[in-house]
Amino acid sequence: MFCVAPPESEAKMNITKGGLVLFSANSNSSCMELSKKIAERLGVEMGKVQVYQEPDRETRVQIQESVRGKDVFIIQTVSKDVNTTIMELLIMVYACKTSCAKSIIGVVPYFPYSKQCKMRKRGSIVSKLLASMMCKAGLTHLITMDLHQKEIQGFFNIPVDNLRASPFLLQYIQEEIPDYRNAVIVAKSASAKRAQSFAERLRLGIAVIHGEAQDAESDLVDGRHSPPMVRSAAAIHPSLEIPMLIPKEKPPITVVGDVGGRIAIIVVVVTNTIPHEIQKLQCPKIKTVDISMTLSEAIRRIHNGESMSYLFRNIGLDD
Repeated sequence: MFCVAPPESEAKMNITKGGLVLFSANSNSSCMELSKKIAERLGVEMGKVQVYQEPDRETRVQIQESVRGKDVFIIQTVSKDVNTTIMELLIMVYACKTSCAKSIIGVVPYFPYSKQCKMRKRGSIVSKLLASMMCKAGLTHLITMDLHQKEIQGFFNIPVDNLRASPFLLQYIQEEIPDYRNAVIVAKSASAKRAQSFAERLRLGIAVIHGEAQDAESDLVDGRHSPPMVRSAAAIHPSLEIPMLIPKEKPPITVVGDVGGRIAIIVVVVTNTIPHEIQKLQCPKIKTVDISMTLSEAIRRIHNGESMSYLFRNIGLDD
């Protein structure tokens, strides 16, 4: 087991260098709560900013204190209205840029549109577009967590720190689930590397749900099928006969693995990086894990120019 708790000398994580401003966007109450926890751990006050919607749904931002020559950290979590969330962040970043901030660091634990990071038929790679918009607005650094695909970091031309929540989730399983040694990690597909990593670290078995309906990750919707399908045989060159690929047929949903009489750990533990109050009311089994410690320590280290390697100790490629 590993954790990212800072050493005793940094337990309070007080900022030793001045010139830091911490802003919270206005997306939802969860964002404000997370921002306050981070500010409390850092020993700083929240920056003064007003973010609101005009009657026509335009987003307006008013920075209410000087940010000239300072390191500005903007915390934004993703609400149900994801597009408004993005505009709030972009406008806040641009407002700080035009106010002559020294650096503008976005703290976006859940990166929106991250699942749209591959070409889908005649679609587009939206996460690349969003990365370009953030950089163009004036973002100089991004702190995020558990990207859907680590390759998304390559869409940015600025530094990206992709933190991990797995230490806190593993710690919760060990401390809060009675007899967790008798548990089994359940993965939704055989390619769930993160579930396999959890099972290996906890010394548990793994079960796979086989036959589950696949999402947009299937081969049938990736870039290899971007050209339109040729339906007329007359349109095919007589000397070119490409064999047709047999279509996939989903089998009935089955569980591959021994789960009899064991605790099945699927998804009941989530972090406080996205709002999920309604889901908790609907399913009392959902538990929330606070990861403000990791985010606040990342902010402190970036502001003070310290190495980030401490936050990635024992982190594997599949975590």
